[in-house]
Amino acid sequence: MRSTLKMPKVGDAANEVVIMELLVKVGDAVAEGQNLFVVETDKAQLEVPAPFAGTVRDILIKVGEEVPTGAPTLVLEA
Repeated sequence: MRSTLKMPKVGDAANEVVIMELLVKVGDAVAEGQNLFVVETDKAQLEVPAPFAGTVRDILIKVGEEVPTGAPTLVLEA
């Protein structure tokens, strides 16, 4: 089953974050809780973990891109 992961709300006031680093690539197998990418808010840098184990099928974000809460980030296949 493929699921498109959405940008979670990462802070109380942050509705948009900047992608600082991608920690996976297409084809990578990831474990539940493994960090997928690093984002930056106006106050901190945070790592975003995988909600379930699977294989990365598509990456929909780029380093340096501003991404709003709820926007698609990547496709993970369980």
